[in-house]
Amino acid sequence: MTTTAPSVATVTVGGSPLTIDDVVAVARHDARVEVAPEALEEVRRTRSVVEALADDEVAHYGVSTGFGALATRHIPVDLRAQLQRSLVRSHAAGAGEEVEREVVRALMLLRIATLASGRTGIREETLTTYVAMLNAGITPVVHEYGSLGCSGDLAPLSHCALALMGEGMVRDAAGEPMETAKAFAAAGISPVELREKEGLALINGTDGMLGMLALAIADLRRLVTTADIAAAMSVEGLLGTDDVFAADLHALRPQPGQAKSAENMRKVMQDSPIRESHRDPAACTRVQDAYSLRCAPQVAGGMRDTLDHAERVAGWELASTIDNPVVTPDGRVESNGNFHGAPVAYVLDFLAITTADLASVSERRTDRFLDKARNNGLPPFLADDPGVDSGLMIAQYTQAAMVSELKRLAVPASVDSIPSSAMQEDHVSMGWSAARKLRRAVDALERVLAIELVTAARGLQLRAPLQPGPAAAAVIAALAEGGRVDPGPDRFLAPDLESAYELVVDGTVVAAAETATGPLN
Repeated sequence: MTTTAPSVATVTVGGSPLTIDDVVAVARHDARVEVAPEALEEVRRTRSVVEALADDEVAHYGVSTGFGALATRHIPVDLRAQLQRSLVRSHAAGAGEEVEREVVRALMLLRIATLASGRTGIREETLTTYVAMLNAGITPVVHEYGSLGCSGDLAPLSHCALALMGEGMVRDAAGEPMETAKAFAAAGISPVELREKEGLALINGTDGMLGMLALAIADLRRLVTTADIAAAMSVEGLLGTDDVFAADLHALRPQPGQAKSAENMRKVMQDSPIRESHRDPAACTRVQDAYSLRCAPQVAGGMRDTLDHAERVAGWELASTIDNPVVTPDGRVESNGNFHGAPVAYVLDFLAITTADLASVSERRTDRFLDKARNNGLPPFLADDPGVDSGLMIAQYTQAAMVSELKRLAVPASVDSIPSSAMQEDHVSMGWSAARKLRRAVDALERVLAIELVTAARGLQLRAPLQPGPAAAAVIAALAEGGRVDPGPDRFLAPDLESAYELVVDGTVVAAAETATGPLN
């Protein structure tokens, strides 16, 4: 899931809140991270607060007590450094497949941002070593399972903290797996010996689910525009009408996303000879197009408005400092519940629902193209010699399989909760799980839209000698550079679909359309 690199060379933490573009720049495009000088000053100041408690006989959670249900155990002074190391080692208990590099880098950046806030009581050298690990391209091995989305993304963050200690496994900048000690030695980084509260500060946040939310929002912004382009090409190729996309009609229902999608579709269909061929109402007997064509702006617009809500939530979370306990600006050390991932988990699930529905309506348009009874004069399955050739029949099967999977992925994770830590942590968000399934959903949507684009491209070309509009023609030309989308006898189809998918992912489809339309929403 890569996108065009944003123009961000360095991301500064500890000043203004991070943005989604910052997360993408670091996670996907290896932008360097630096800590604002004033942030380092605040880190030093609040570290002195924690150090003042280091020898205190009064119980302070995470400094002189155990964790979770073991918080009633008072830890002697001489064992408090060991307490932090033991916490990280025991909590680095992930299982399953390795998590993607970009997810781990996003997680690391967001934890660094919280550490740089000065609210965690961490030492300056611990923070700067974490930054050095990220900038060196060293990526801890984090596993698929281990987070319940409450008390933070504990296991994923613990695997990163373990690497900071010089232990466990990582991948170097070239992607090679190796022991952390070896990677650190090659990069000239010295492992950290954790002190009071530092282990807890390194693992107590929503950074994994938030990082995946930020990446998904960036992807879905691109994909909802891609969906508008694909839908407009399908309407054009199926001899549908663009009259229903008129601005004054959408003004009657002032949903902002809907208006933006309708505008995109008008731009893509503009100056289309195919559309003009049946504009005369006396020659066109169809009064209304099917819902999958006529209501495309309403469906994609709903996704847009959901993205706006998700981006607001992400923005609030990116401006947050999440740790427990936290060092307040006036120097108190207070327990809290800000690590609960519910707000993030809810929007992750909401986006999975809209992702499934956007794919569902795309598949319906593809199916309409392939049905001789509904495609307004095109050959069955857009085949060259129907019966001998199957055309794009099985491409739609592939779409349908992914849409079915997307519906399963749309089942909310955040409604589940399994108590843990001997009932001390008796309600959890499952936000990490919501994020993991959204990533799978985004990938499936990219592939579903790619198949609609290939189908629409072939359908439009089968309208010859009539020509598509400039935007559709530009998209068809871009698709043809990566694979074949022209009509003809059956050929090995999977490579052409994969090529179209790659052009959806890297933004080429949107860029091609914009050469004719100008900037799209």
